[in-house]
Amino acid sequence: MNLKFMASISFLFALNSSSFAQVLNLSDALERAIAYHDKIKSKQIIVQSTAQNTIFQNKQYLPDLTLGAQQSFGTINAQNGPLYAHSGLGSAATSMPLAEQNWNAAFGSLYFANINWNAFTFGKRKHQIALATTKEGVAVADMDQVVFEYQVKVTAAYLNLLASQRLKFVQRKNTERAQVFFEMTDSRATSGLIPEVDASLAKAEVSHAKSLEIKAYDKELAFSKNLAVLLNDKFQSYQLDSLYNTRVPVMNWDGNISVVKNHPALEWQQRRIEESKQHEQFIRSHKMPNFNLFAVAQARGSGFDWNYVQDNTAYSSSYLKGAGIQRSNYLLGGTLSWNLTNIFRFNSKVKEQQFQTAALKQDFTLLQKELLAETGLAQEQFKNASDNLEETKIQLTASQVAYKQHTALYENGLTNLVDFTQALYSLNRAEIDYEIAQNNVWQALLLLASAQGDISILLKATQY
Repeated sequence: MNLKFMASISFLFALNSSSFAQVLNLSDALERAIAYHDKIKSKQIIVQSTAQNTIFQNKQYLPDLTLGAQQSFGTINAQNGPLYAHSGLGSAATSMPLAEQNWNAAFGSLYFANINWNAFTFGKRKHQIALATTKEGVAVADMDQVVFEYQVKVTAAYLNLLASQRLKFVQRKNTERAQVFFEMTDSRATSGLIPEVDASLAKAEVSHAKSLEIKAYDKELAFSKNLAVLLNDKFQSYQLDSLYNTRVPVMNWDGNISVVKNHPALEWQQRRIEESKQHEQFIRSHKMPNFNLFAVAQARGSGFDWNYVQDNTAYSSSYLKGAGIQRSNYLLGGTLSWNLTNIFRFNSKVKEQQFQTAALKQDFTLLQKELLAETGLAQEQFKNASDNLEETKIQLTASQVAYKQHTALYENGLTNLVDFTQALYSLNRAEIDYEIAQNNVWQALLLLASAQGDISILLKATQY
């Protein structure tokens, strides 16, 4: 017995605790959604990646510094003269050439430090850095667009869940009314004042009302699941802000409402246009020449002695003899190179990029027109939703009065079961219409915020 009593107390305490659950505000839901959404995290990583690419392009101004060491074994049938390979790794200095070919071989070594610096690129480096910067801007705008789209999605799920909870509340009230009606009818039927069939019909109404309540609860569970997924939560029952059930937004229709230039989607499209234009400039820079400065310091060792040209036996095949440093050289210079055919070759690439820029501009114009049209539609729908809410208030008030009158009449035997049931239906329908109309006003405002690209329009509407 004690165990049953303790279990009952625990169950009641759990119910009371759930009734005092923390209210989930819309702003908190949006913050949580953004913080945990995997796609947004992915976009944030991409932004970090493009930022590193911008840093890399800025570091391209640094000269190339190459250190190397080499040991080799072979013959030295070569010619006199210094040699330098562009960008680096080849440099040579030999002795006098021999009169004829021979196959004497010894070890040799080469140690060098090479510096190659693209001192002047005639705009290539500047445009490459600018292109990397615009790519980073595109990534940021893309992330902002994904964040905004997810905010709209979460807000819609929040309002849908709120509507389903209110509809379940309406059906619960309808069940309570049907239960009171059944008890009254059953009492009168038991007393013989009305036929037993009236009590059976009233009982059927209770069952029908409970069925509607269960179906409403099923929809609430489905919308709770949707919101939990968006918030990266476990499946649970949410207690939402009742403000959206008790108040309607008051809008200040200023001139900014008709402007959509700050929409994240338009901003992303504009950044893509800027990237394409910068790409044009980068391609044009390939028509210009390059000017490089270079410096080489080298040390060499050889198994061939200095008088090998006069005495072909003056060499050693010992590795240690060839691995040491015996001579050093340095090389300083500059290179100016200009591929003149690039002037004509890259004209087509520039035109190709210009066409892509023009296509992006057309997409921008189309998107802007669509958002302006959606803004106009949202404004009209908001006005219609507000007007419809006023009509449902009239309907609800009239239905409540009619229900009270028919209840009094039925209790006094002045009306029949059909008329009372019709009043019960009318009240239930009016309550449902009112809750849907109330939610539709906020849904229309969400559509306007979506068209404007600013979710704060909806959040600020609660502060008036």
